Amino acid sequence: MADGKKRHRVLIVEDEDNIALALDYVLTREGYQHDRIANGAEALPMIRDTSPDLVLLDVMLPEVSGYEICQNVRMDPKLKDVKILMMTARGSAMERRKGLALGADGFIAKPFELKELRDEVRKLLEPDGEGAGGDA
Repeated sequence: MADGKKRHRVLIVEDEDNIALALDYVLTREGYQHDRIANGAEALPMIRDTSPDLVLLDVMLPEVSGYEICQNVRMDPKLKDVKILMMTARGSAMERRKGLALGADGFIAKPFELKELRDEVRKLLEPDGEGAGGDA
């Protein structure tokens, strides 16, 4: 970036292609670098390898649940700065409490509005209110 600001790196862990495409769209417009994996078993090794600033983490994934991934990230001191935004189609208060109790920094119910997602991502990555991109 020309202004010398660090570009935030985001990892999308989502097995549904249509949702991953929407996430990709929002993150690209906001100027974030991002990768995507669709399998829960691949998430933790990828998080350890890349230390993203934020993980957009689906709760229901093949092989390993988002809850297990969240818990494992929080147990690893090297990953203490990684923010986690959990996403689920089962957006009940109980699901939310469970995710936050396991260490998630935020929780969003699917289907979500793109603006709602963008605002949540900005809140976690830009706590000082400085957005990575322009207003969309």
